[in-house]
Amino acid sequence: MKASVEHIRSEYAFTERRACRLLLVPVSSYRYKPRRNDDGLRERLVALAREKPRFGYRRLHVLLEREGRQVNHKRVHRVYREAGLALRRKKRKHCVRMSTPLGIYTEPNQEWALDFVHDVTASGRSIRVLNVIDAYTRESLAMEVDTSFAGLRVTRVLDQIIAERGLPRAIRCDNGPELTSRHFLAWALDRKINLIHIQPGKPTQNGYVESFNGKLREECLRVNWFQNLFEARCIIATWRHDYNERRPHSSLNYLTPAEFSAKTSRGKDADSVRLENAHRVSHFPTAAAAS
Repeated sequence: MKASVEHIRSEYAFTERRACRLLLVPVSSYRYKPRRNDDGLRERLVALAREKPRFGYRRLHVLLEREGRQVNHKRVHRVYREAGLALRRKKRKHCVRMSTPLGIYTEPNQEWALDFVHDVTASGRSIRVLNVIDAYTRESLAMEVDTSFAGLRVTRVLDQIIAERGLPRAIRCDNGPELTSRHFLAWALDRKINLIHIQPGKPTQNGYVESFNGKLREECLRVNWFQNLFEARCIIATWRHDYNERRPHSSLNYLTPAEFSAKTSRGKDADSVRLENAHRVSHFPTAAAAS
């Protein structure tokens, strides 16, 4: 407000009182001059910043308190910025992906969807579940449970599925470090598998596996308390068998994924599901149509 009063006085040659009255600023507030002196604090902050050049004002405030200086953190922040000590943070670079909406699937192995789900055991140890499903039959092809996954471990699981079912045409996944590593990209290139990486922050582009993850969390993870990794593997493997063999799937006309997979592509149920899938994604352009 002081700057506004000074601007009006310089532009219109108003008196001090008239400019303050026009802007509803008390004259005493305009005339007030702070008595505090921040020179000592500024010198000490500059000295600490030279010793610890990557410390922000909060850590520097902690160091000042350890020295016995009782100073408000907001004052430290103000002096910190006035002294030009604020750190320049590099903006995180996000990978750029093209929009890849869900397609129309007409046969198994046309596209697999892959994603991870996180949980913890009773001891607080984090575990991850690698889920791989077939986008057409909705079968759970693998549910690998472990504490961590590297790209080599992911490809080993996929190779086991390929040995049983054959190669998929495409694999849809997110941009996790395991799925963008050189090993994973080289593995897919060597087997001529098209990798479809969804856009960051767009989980709906991998909607089938996200829906599967929700079922897993609601029906298994939230109703079980795993004592250890071995118990988690046993319970999740049991749930996977129940999902494939016994659980009716609403998107498959309430057939189980195993029953639907056993039917031929000319079957009545398969045709109806194919039409249902086409109706659901008809508003998305396919890759063929876009080209």
